[in-house]
Amino acid sequence: MTQQYIPLEKQSKRKQKEYHALQRRDWGILTPITTKSENGKAYNRKKSKQRRYEYEPCLDFLLPRKLFTAS
Repeated sequence: MTQQYIPLEKQSKRKQKEYHALQRRDWGILTPITTKSENGKAYNRKKSKQRRYEYEPCLDFLLPRKLFTAS
C-alpha cells in the first residue's frame, strides 16, 4: 500500500516538529552567528600586555666589548 500525502497542517504536532527540524538542519557555508569587529579606540588590556613583551629594550650597548682580540 502506498502512503498518501497528508498536508502539514493536518499532521500531528510531533510530525510537524520533525518536519521543521529537518528543514533547518543545515546552513551550508553560511554561519548564523553574528560577528562584530572590535572597537579600535577602546582600551584592550590583553593588547597592552602583549606589546610589553614583544618590544623589550636592547641593552647590548652597555656590555663591554673587546675591540681587539689577542691572538
